[in-house]
Amino acid sequence: MAELSAPLDRFTVPLGGQEITLQQIDHAAGGLSLLRVRIREGKRYTVFDIDPASARRWADAMAHWADAPAVPSPPSG
Repeated sequence: MAELSAPLDRFTVPLGGQEITLQQIDHAAGGLSLLRVRIREGKRYTVFDIDPASARRWADAMAHWADAPAVPSPPSG
């Protein structure tokens, strides 16, 4: 049986309005902890439960992208 802790973070994406909730999921049997990423878009939910190594890889990729200079789009025409 899993025990949910309090949310780690909750925010709304400015463009698109998706609501993101991050929670730690602790499984009493075996001591397994996972990160639950819940994305709400209107009435639809997408939920990921990911292990620490996958969370680190995802976080590193997102940080790398966020820190990179923006590349301007080529002019259309």
